[in-house]
Amino acid sequence: MQTLVYAIGTLALCMLALWRHGRLSYPHSLSILGFLCGVPNYFKLSGVPPPKPLSHFDIDKAKPRPYRPFRWEYHQTMALKKMEPDWWIELESTYRERLAQRKALYAEHGKKVLNYLPGSESACTELMHMVIQFICARYPNQFQFDPFSGHFVNKILDAEVSTKEIAPLVFLLEHVPEDFLLTAEDEKTGLYHMRAGIACSAVGWNVDEKIGKPMHEIHRAVPDYDKMKLSIDRFFSKMPADKPIQRGSWGLEVGQPLFCQPDDPHFAFRNTQSASLRVEDIHLRVDWQTLRRLPQSKYIVFNFKALFTPITQFRTEPYIPRLVAKVIREGKRSILDYKGTDHVEHKALPALDEWAREQEEKGWVPKDWKERTLNEDPFFPGWEATV
Repeated sequence: MQTLVYAIGTLALCMLALWRHGRLSYPHSLSILGFLCGVPNYFKLSGVPPPKPLSHFDIDKAKPRPYRPFRWEYHQTMALKKMEPDWWIELESTYRERLAQRKALYAEHGKKVLNYLPGSESACTELMHMVIQFICARYPNQFQFDPFSGHFVNKILDAEVSTKEIAPLVFLLEHVPEDFLLTAEDEKTGLYHMRAGIACSAVGWNVDEKIGKPMHEIHRAVPDYDKMKLSIDRFFSKMPADKPIQRGSWGLEVGQPLFCQPDDPHFAFRNTQSASLRVEDIHLRVDWQTLRRLPQSKYIVFNFKALFTPITQFRTEPYIPRLVAKVIREGKRSILDYKGTDHVEHKALPALDEWAREQEEKGWVPKDWKERTLNEDPFFPGWEATV
């Protein structure tokens, strides 16, 4: 027995030395490391492969992929797609700015931004470790993590932190510009309730008012959700850990409101059409979302990130002006009201029409093209050249 203990101890010390000298590959060594230090390999545990490393990633030059999740004919559905394993957490040049905003919002709003219920702690820790493993694998020159000590290094922020001494959700708030909502199945009803979350990009709602509620109550304001409720509940109950999904929602905003509550002065912009509004001030807001099951706790986690794009950028994006104009003019009014497009339509539509005519004249879009969901959805033809 002493020989076995000695052998395991020696192996642990050797692996620790290799790890700290950069000779132990991440994340392939995590199965043994997890056995020794209690942090399992979540790629193997979930069945979702690790991302391809971005060895030459430059945070200051990184652009987000240009998500344009416009569909026609438009129906209110979940519009789910298989998640791309490389893109679970996407970092780009607003990284430092967004994290500073998140810390300021938490300092000001507290539980409206971050909260958790008793019993969710282990799921929050599991999520933190999954995120750490992902960003260390995807961005190996920016992040390092020692699972033995819990020591995490963020080279972008020039920061170091012990993950054993910080609340998991606070860690995520301070190092990852994504929002996370954790839900768990209620043993009595079988419905999924929100048990913990960070939401620094919530518009019209907050974590504190939603925590503890089942999904149908959380989404009460969403048009036609009642029609989808049963199928969504069934989907949640059967969702496996190895099949995460992604989707996008969108709206049009004046400026770039990140966290905006009904009593915020900025919220008033949604109630009127300002004659002085400039097209340059109208932004597409896309909340790109992923949904996955945590393999150990069995919680289901939403994560989402708000991305803002001036609609003037649509001018050089083939098909997008005509498609957006079609959705705004002929889409279901209750859905468009929920998205909050009415307050900008008087300025956006004339501009979209003008850009659509320009694209036809340049030969980018056939004049007989019938508006439909693009084959490149959620992007557009030639989008790769923009990032």
